[in-house]
Amino acid sequence: MKNQIALLLLCIFTPLISLADGKGVADKREEIKTVVFAGGCFWCLQPPFDALKGKGVLSTSVGYSGGHTEAPTYEKTTAGGTGHFEVIQVTYDDKKVKLQDLLSIFWRNIDPFDAKGQFCDKGDTYLSAVFYANNVEKKEIEKSISALKEQGIRTEQIVTKVLPRKIFYPAEDYHQSYYLKNPIRYKYYRSSCGRDARLKEVWGSSPAAKPQS
Repeated sequence: MKNQIALLLLCIFTPLISLADGKGVADKREEIKTVVFAGGCFWCLQPPFDALKGKGVLSTSVGYSGGHTEAPTYEKTTAGGTGHFEVIQVTYDDKKVKLQDLLSIFWRNIDPFDAKGQFCDKGDTYLSAVFYANNVEKKEIEKSISALKEQGIRTEQIVTKVLPRKIFYPAEDYHQSYYLKNPIRYKYYRSSCGRDARLKEVWGSSPAAKPQS
């Protein structure tokens, strides 16, 4: 009799436990999100987002997106004709860091007024852009642009594109975390490209400084 009661209780509560576990997994999946940014050389976009690892950013990966060619390579993309941008994909925990925070970091690491590329890199591959996965994200991007306007920027001068998300193709391994694998070459490239000098000119020395066109 005791065995029959135990079996009955097991039949009743096992589905409830399974449902509860499934809900927890689903909730966790909803918290983990990705966003894709284009801001010129993708090597240079990885450090500022990697700095938030442990604070909401789970991982970053550089690659190619926005174009029409399948399985693009670095050589094909930089040569032109693929339609792809150099991009970074940021995977983050929405409970710990918000899209607005990531957008704020993005803006202050690009020149939103350059219609030909970014810094010393020119061409369609190096144009700046933010990619949205749905209308909610699109509205968040528009909200971040409005926030820039409140800081004193003439937002009509911004040429950064706001585009629907397309397939993200990870770049070759040697491009991933290039700033860590090749710190001397990375620092030389960043300096010679004039990236930091222009960023200071646009945004000032403080991350909260008003941007200047």
